[in-house]
Amino acid sequence: MKVKGKKYTFLVREAKLPDGRTTRVEMIEHPGAALIIPFITSRKIIMLRQYRAVLGRYLYELPAGTLEKGEKPLSCAQRELAEETGYGAKKLTQLGKIIPVPGYSDEVIHIFKAEGLARQDAVKDVDEIIQTFLMSRQEVLSHFRKGKIVDGKTICALAFCGWL
Repeated sequence: MKVKGKKYTFLVREAKLPDGRTTRVEMIEHPGAALIIPFITSRKIIMLRQYRAVLGRYLYELPAGTLEKGEKPLSCAQRELAEETGYGAKKLTQLGKIIPVPGYSDEVIHIFKAEGLARQDAVKDVDEIIQTFLMSRQEVLSHFRKGKIVDGKTICALAFCGWL
């Protein structure tokens, strides 16, 4: 069974296990994503407060987005940084990648550090409600400790760059 959505596909299929048995797999096929840690200075990053309709609430997050068909992670990172923050970066460095939910999705998120930021014109997605904030490492830690930063990809990225 396969159900295609705008960005993702829900799939039910049989999979062969290493020991030869087969099992039913229910999964989301995901094109992948890029996440960006935008450093305004070495001591301040841009964080988002974004409304997530699936949860019906706002979350504190780092900018991120889904790869478009045929798009490379670096291009996605550049596009999402501009769309969600209004900044472009002189330098984007890939720090690593994560597989956030391997129990039901094949999504891979590529994590980038953005430096040398400058204002840039960009068209925001019409279905996103986003506020941007500049935060120091202490402010990030405080938000995390108070349970205000709960987004898994953001927590992983902040750990990658040593901010958690």
